[in-house]
Amino acid sequence: MPKSKITAIIIDDEKLAREITKGYLKNHPEVEIAAECSNGFDAIKKINELKPDIIFLDIQMPKISGFEMLELLEEPPVIIFTTAFDHYAIKAFEVNAADYLLKPFSEDRFNDALKKSFNFLQDKFEHDAVIKNIIDYKDEKIEYLERVVIKEGSKISIIPVETIKWIEAQDDYVMINCDQGRFLKQKTMKYFENHLNENNFIRIHRSYIINVDFIQHLEQTGKESYQIILKNSKQLPVSKTGLAKLRNTL
Repeated sequence: MPKSKITAIIIDDEKLAREITKGYLKNHPEVEIAAECSNGFDAIKKINELKPDIIFLDIQMPKISGFEMLELLEEPPVIIFTTAFDHYAIKAFEVNAADYLLKPFSEDRFNDALKKSFNFLQDKFEHDAVIKNIIDYKDEKIEYLERVVIKEGSKISIIPVETIKWIEAQDDYVMINCDQGRFLKQKTMKYFENHLNENNFIRIHRSYIINVDFIQHLEQTGKESYQIILKNSKQLPVSKTGLAKLRNTL
């Protein structure tokens, strides 16, 4: 065991689920419950403040999901996922996280997961690599986004994808232009191209992805060159590949 007293935070929007986890932990005096949270926002604050060794993390929660919460943490603790849903690539998470508990889980199953988390705590370097694998796996899994979570200092903004007007490349970041303003996000253009519904968002250029609902018109600027005029009069270049995608969609 890595140290005499291990701290944990329980993160789940269901009180009964939190109570079950607390009940199981009563038989583990070496683990101290530092806090319990019912949503990802509170959890981020508590994790940054208390720096627990382990978190028991539900995936589907209001406001932001467990995955989105993980993305906003600079140094995530060891993670034991707890969820009632089995469509989050259980086998992958059993390899990459300390463990993945599918509700309802027994106390024996819980104890196994806790033992695995202790092993993770013995090698922090390995755990840091594991967290990166979890986030990378989520990025590779093609699921359409419904929202984008942005962290700026202590401020967290949630951007519904339908409010995004266009996205532009900014070196290792992208600039998201939306109803709420402009936000930098450390993701690739390829990530957004893969995770935004192609019926609503088109990559018209290597540097631009646009929301088709925000298009005013397409105009030809040369023999083989075009540009998109957006509803706010913003002009964006269109590549040959982007033009083909536009014609196919529109």
